[in-house]
Amino acid sequence: MTAPISWQLATVTAIRDETPTVRSLTLGVPAWGGHRPGQHLDLRLTAADGYSVERSYSIASEPERVDEIEITVERIDHGEVSPFLDDVVVVGDRIEVRGPIGGYFVWEAALGGPLLLVAGGSGVVPLMAMLRHRSRVASQVATRLLFSSRHAEEIIYREELDRLASNADGLEIFHTLTRSQPPGWSGFSRRIDERMLAEVLEPLGISAHAYLCGPTSLVETAANALVRLGLPPDRVRTERFGPSGT
Repeated sequence: MTAPISWQLATVTAIRDETPTVRSLTLGVPAWGGHRPGQHLDLRLTAADGYSVERSYSIASEPERVDEIEITVERIDHGEVSPFLDDVVVVGDRIEVRGPIGGYFVWEAALGGPLLLVAGGSGVVPLMAMLRHRSRVASQVATRLLFSSRHAEEIIYREELDRLASNADGLEIFHTLTRSQPPGWSGFSRRIDERMLAEVLEPLGISAHAYLCGPTSLVETAANALVRLGLPPDRVRTERFGPSGT
């Protein structure tokens, strides 16, 4: 019988704003046992009166980072946890975490490629762990990320994604903006559909490993489309969350 994963105290060592409603927290966890790109953790907050609440967050950092992990939190109005993490927490605060959790939605360079990543909004977080890992181990697996956001200012990790794509190591990134587009926008300008997926997938071929994460409607639409385009169902892995309008 597998022993339960223990809670441990993590210290907030850095905070970085990604968009007006999204921020990343770096957590120092000296006893962290490592993780695989795509896994998540549980986070627990406990009030002075003993009331506690738990939430799961994908791990954004690559496993090559030692003794620290990063999570990226989108502020959900009227939520119990995300407003606290985004508006109240400061460097030096301590938070309970346990993990890593999950073994299905993971990719490591040793698994090879080609690799197709499809994200909607904060669904990019576990995929970012894969891209960061890919960069750290100098993998040149042919990889394409299709990332759907509502507005340009809501593109999470935009500057880092641009840097990763500039390395000329086989990574290409495609954006689609579903609500508004700035002047001169050259990316897609609609929700992800089968035609868009066919265009992004075509150079990778139907042997690609596909990882899809985002709102349920986006993930279901994309997964079904990829199977129709010829990807074997066992090569299409999905992770989803409630609707966000992306």
